[in-house]
Amino acid sequence: MSRNGQLFLVIALVTTLFGSAQSDIGVVGTLPEQLAETSGLIYYNGRLITHNDSGSSTELYELDPETLAITRVVLIANAENTDWEDITQDEQFIYIGDFGNNTGSRQDLVIYKIRKSDYDSTTEVQAERINFIYEDQTEFEPTENSDFDAEALFALEDNLILLTKQWQSQGTVAYRIPKLSGAFLAERLEEYPVNGLVTGATLDPRTNSLYLVGYSTLLNPFFVQIKSVSVNAIFDGEISKVSLEIGPAQVEAITQSVDGTFYISSERFSNSLVNSASRVFVFGLDENEPEEPEEPEEPEQELPDDTLIVYKSAGSNVLNYRLNSERAIFGRGIFNSVGRMVSFTPPEDITAQPIDISGLPQALYYLVFFYSNSIVHAPFFKD
Repeated sequence: MSRNGQLFLVIALVTTLFGSAQSDIGVVGTLPEQLAETSGLIYYNGRLITHNDSGSSTELYELDPETLAITRVVLIANAENTDWEDITQDEQFIYIGDFGNNTGSRQDLVIYKIRKSDYDSTTEVQAERINFIYEDQTEFEPTENSDFDAEALFALEDNLILLTKQWQSQGTVAYRIPKLSGAFLAERLEEYPVNGLVTGATLDPRTNSLYLVGYSTLLNPFFVQIKSVSVNAIFDGEISKVSLEIGPAQVEAITQSVDGTFYISSERFSNSLVNSASRVFVFGLDENEPEEPEEPEEPEQELPDDTLIVYKSAGSNVLNYRLNSERAIFGRGIFNSVGRMVSFTPPEDITAQPIDISGLPQALYYLVFFYSNSIVHAPFFKD
């Protein structure tokens, strides 16, 4: 995450839970360079399968789930990749959603349907087409960040369910499409005010639990569990939402292995302050009820040189930090997520006391210390 390789302590958002909690999340590794724009993920035959998004090749990449090495590449010969956003499966078929639609102007939305028997036996396959438009979309003039964008897909009985990524409403709407080749109106089912951008989905047919991932407009990733899902009740079951403790990341997809392990992929994202590689994360579910959060204590571990750690209580207006450095400090600043400085403290006024952040609005920020020719920085969230 940091260009200088420093250690960060990421402060997770405290979110109300209604069901199972996400256990500790680990990083499998960084994806190969040709998968920097990874966008979908399934677990099949002991392997992860992924693809890139808009403008990339029409290839599926098979990965070793432990090393992330590419073990096989399968070309979808008769497909195009306008904006591939998610992949799902059932017992007989693999489905790829070419329905990325940021401007809301597309009328060529399609899901590609591939037989698993073909996928297993050759490295070049043909796909059937499931074309669709949304039944409630009547305007197709391009607009910035449309609510008719979509990045999540899962199979449910005889249907494919896609979930929109609502840039404006910060929610998601479930639409139903038959698994049949042809052209259809996607039937609007239900909506859920997730307060973020949904980018991936996977359904556990053994429990009828649906799992979603996405991120906020501040690039804070989240994980949602929805129990008792059915065709007529996508969002009516018990719902829990937690933050993913991986720092700012553009998470794109989620899948589940046969033993219940979750894999999440992220796309490469970079700006002046955030440099997040394309990675795969892994975690399980902790079925125990979460304990009430305690006041954070100052970390006691020995810190490497030039390491900055920040920590705060949920809802607190006080930011604590530890900086292990013997170099001369030329200033301390706080920057917002787009790289604009919102406060500066000259070196003579810097103390080890906690920082008052009561004047900052709710957002993601970075605490930055300046040296003569470099910086050290760490993220925090003002809730």
